[in-house]
Amino acid sequence: MNPPPRAGRSTARVVPPVRSRKLAKVPFVEPADGRLQGVVSSGSDVERVYVSSIVAGTLTYHCSTNNNRPCGGLRGSPCNHLRLLIDEATVQYGYERIARYLGVDPLDVPGPLELGRSLSHHEPSAGAGVFSRFLRHLAYLELPGTAEPLPELAWFPAYGAVR
Repeated sequence: MNPPPRAGRSTARVVPPVRSRKLAKVPFVEPADGRLQGVVSSGSDVERVYVSSIVAGTLTYHCSTNNNRPCGGLRGSPCNHLRLLIDEATVQYGYERIARYLGVDPLDVPGPLELGRSLSHHEPSAGAGVFSRFLRHLAYLELPGTAEPLPELAWFPAYGAVR
């Protein structure tokens, strides 16, 4: 049996990043919902971001602005936003973890550059859910630091309450 957590500590296991990363280009990246997905800043317009994703297993990809306009860089091949997404996911989670999540053997596709070249084809998908998750994460940054539970997360059961 595990000892009870100390007061003010989370019981959730947090995986530290492989290396620290700069958030200016890719402020949000996560393997979730069967995709590697994230938000990538525009290189030409500070007011614009792109929602990029790669589907696990099929390696189909999509990139569009946060208001669902297609990325102009998708011209029969992955755009730079997708390459940045892969690079930053590798920094955050490690290449082996990302490759396994996407269903790629790291020995067959040995690095991020090769993974970018292995992407299958463009398949449109809605980016609203990814962008919404990003905005929700941003909202947490504006909360004052506290050890008290957050009301929107209060539905999680207390440690040891569920057996």
